[in-house]
Amino acid sequence: MRQTELVTLNMREFDRLKMVQAIVEMGLKPGRAAERLGLSVRQIERLVIRYREHGPSGVVSGRRGRPGNRKLDDGLSVRALTIIRERYPDFGPALVRDRYAHFDQHQTAD
Repeated sequence: MRQTELVTLNMREFDRLKMVQAIVEMGLKPGRAAERLGLSVRQIERLVIRYREHGPSGVVSGRRGRPGNRKLDDGLSVRALTIIRERYPDFGPALVRDRYAHFDQHQTAD
């Protein structure tokens, strides 16, 4: 007997869950599901495997609750903000980025 678990899904994950369930239970073709969800057939196949192994929680992103890859260290962020506030007290974020790129010849991501 499978234990009941509460899974929180956003709308995209809910749509994926419904498609994966349709593949597993009703025989929907993975190619059709891939078209509807805008994913590759291979990604759909991986979702089906995770669904079979973990149930509905298998369609939830493994990155949920983790910091993004581009997140700066908190100490570095505080230090940068301190320098910016001292040197450019009346500048907004876009102007600081432009000035920094111009004067220091560094490129920052938008």
